[in-house]
Amino acid sequence: MSALAIVGAEIVQSHTILKDHAVVVDGARIRDVSPVAFLPPDIVQRKVDGLLAPGFIDCQVNGGGGVLFNATPTIEAIRAIGVAHRRFGTTGFLPTLITDTREKMQAAVAAVRDGVAAGIPGLLGVHLEGPFLNPERKGVHDPKYMRPIEDEDIRIMTSLGSAGRTLVTLAPEMVPMAAIARLAESGVIVAAGHTAARYEVLQEARRAGLTGYTHLFNAMPPLMGRDPGPVGAALEDRDAWCSLIVDLHHVSAPSLRIALAARTTERTMLVTDAMPSVGSDLESFEIQGRTVFRRDGRLTTAEGTLAGSDLDMASAVRNTIRVLGVSPPGAFHMASEAPAAFLGLGAELGRIAPDYRANLVLLDDDLKVRATWIDGVEEVDR
Repeated sequence: MSALAIVGAEIVQSHTILKDHAVVVDGARIRDVSPVAFLPPDIVQRKVDGLLAPGFIDCQVNGGGGVLFNATPTIEAIRAIGVAHRRFGTTGFLPTLITDTREKMQAAVAAVRDGVAAGIPGLLGVHLEGPFLNPERKGVHDPKYMRPIEDEDIRIMTSLGSAGRTLVTLAPEMVPMAAIARLAESGVIVAAGHTAARYEVLQEARRAGLTGYTHLFNAMPPLMGRDPGPVGAALEDRDAWCSLIVDLHHVSAPSLRIALAARTTERTMLVTDAMPSVGSDLESFEIQGRTVFRRDGRLTTAEGTLAGSDLDMASAVRNTIRVLGVSPPGAFHMASEAPAAFLGLGAELGRIAPDYRANLVLLDDDLKVRATWIDGVEEVDR
């Protein structure tokens, strides 16, 4: 494949925006980012308008395109979810299995392994959110599936190995510290979520190998003056990674701004926690025998419990810029560079720079997605 120069767009490069530059794509990689005036005269050019940013990376995708990963943990489901979210700029994702049986967890990991081998565009690994959570902070997770961790669980959670990244969300107060250490030492990324752990327990978990916090504020007790808990621990610890659901339903805008004031954008990342409704016209769907309803951008059970989100990554970026007041480069960092680094992929994804994989998203002036590239292969939004 001959090199291609993408020209005409403003280019998001780390914490700045370049004008009058071109991104030279050679196969699956970026060869160069250079002034348009310096391009070789014979190079093929692709003229575009708008803003060219690193492709979005979403570490928490329960479903999309009418598909729920828990319901069908298969390679076909992963492919459908990836297609649905690519329309919204997501070029890298972790299909996410919420609390379920051990058999379902094993099936999910096997499907991801097969999906990576099959080259599903954008598939980076798996996120296992549960079942080792605190039932007091269950959210929509079914507590009947929550249980103590056992050796067989650790075997399954570490079985993907080098085929992709494995992220596990657990409640540190429900899991022995030795188990957290075993997971971390095996290369699993461990995050705290659906937890009521005390500050001191979280500090111990950090020393054992926990590196992140899943959807800050949600499924956690509030910050208290004499009991900082998970929220306080996450706000204080800028060396840890932290994800936010910026749909403006899960967390209020002022609370999100407070979190960013405390943590900055550097190790704070956007996730969608998306459900099957994203990229589909579904008005309701089933999750483990319960009906979830889609109303005014919210997904709730009949009892009013939030059940994931109807959010896509492009909308999360727009909300972060327009409502939270984050600069465009800062918001794009939260959607790409930060999650890439969290997953240990910061040397090849999350930036528009030489030798990085050519995973890109083109947005118009309203920050709506017009085209994406995954490993140099373009797909134009229709």
